[in-house]
Amino acid sequence: MDEHVLIQEINNGNKDAFKEFVDIHKKFVLNTCYKFVNNTDDANDIAQEVFIEAYKTIGKFRGDSKISTWLYRISTNRSLNFLRDNKKYNTPESYSRDPGYINNISSDSDPEQNTLNNERAEILNRAINALPDMQKAVFILNKKEELSSVEISKIYGVSVKAVESLISRAKKNLQKLLVNYYK
Repeated sequence: MDEHVLIQEINNGNKDAFKEFVDIHKKFVLNTCYKFVNNTDDANDIAQEVFIEAYKTIGKFRGDSKISTWLYRISTNRSLNFLRDNKKYNTPESYSRDPGYINNISSDSDPEQNTLNNERAEILNRAINALPDMQKAVFILNKKEELSSVEISKIYGVSVKAVESLISRAKKNLQKLLVNYYK
């Protein structure tokens, strides 16, 4: 079903249309949330909140952008709110809670190298979580989601130049935060 027709059906109260909407976008929303919180259970919880918000506000969706752009914005905002409200995510333990996170290392790998890779990932993620919210959001969308500055500018309704500036500041702040680790 065409997205515009699907949205119209949802606005008309068709629950099957909303189920189809969730089925289409669930993986995308889950992956986006996971890249922020690094935990499958929390990403699932946040994704549910994203779809609840989407259901409540889909009538306000004007169609000026793609539905995925709108969902990115809701997902990143919900994820950032979750991180802000749960300061425990800035502790080293939070990065190793989810066994599927950090590395997809084969069982043949060197255990010492695995430990070093896990430590590096923990330190990098702590530094990313220490960034101001907008820097963190655009950095994650650019580096982990591999979105272009143009795509991110559409998500947040800011200029491409503003996005590039945020990415640049995020990189500089990460360098400052990580300089002692890499000395």
